[in-house]
Amino acid sequence: MVVLGIDPGLANTGWGVVEERRGMCRCRAYGCIHTTTEADLAARLRHIVDELVSVVDRYQPHAAAVEGIYFGANVRSAIPTAHARGAALVACSLAGVEVGEYTPMQIKQAVVGTGAADKRQVTYMVRSLLNLDHDPKPDHAADALACAICHANLWRTAAATDGAYVKEKGNPYA
Repeated sequence: MVVLGIDPGLANTGWGVVEERRGMCRCRAYGCIHTTTEADLAARLRHIVDELVSVVDRYQPHAAAVEGIYFGANVRSAIPTAHARGAALVACSLAGVEVGEYTPMQIKQAVVGTGAADKRQVTYMVRSLLNLDHDPKPDHAADALACAICHANLWRTAAATDGAYVKEKGNPYA
């Protein structure tokens, strides 16, 4: 199964493509879509959609996983992030790719083992789980890869139990 992970942001939208095969994940590609403040909002969102559609066309993922919005202390930054997240959802919809949505805490739990992990720990585990010889950069790409790993883990659990685990316990990442 090939999964596209997306870490949405208006200035920087990270993406990562992970292939899960026989219980192992490997990195196929990752990157970051940059937009500038000089462009208007509509142009920035269109750029995100166009770039993500291009990634989907190139890697043909079976599914996508998008990180949800964390409001934290800075609610003002949540609105531009929400716009970018919407652009990511539109790009996946245009390509006919099913989307799973996960909170930052759910992703950290799936990748590191604790929802309280910091960025360094997430990057370290992404590097380790994907057997990379370097830290994925920028952080947005590492977060996108973590999101894809999270989705692949849930898919693998559902497949191994014929969905019984999710039916009985509910989505462990919900």
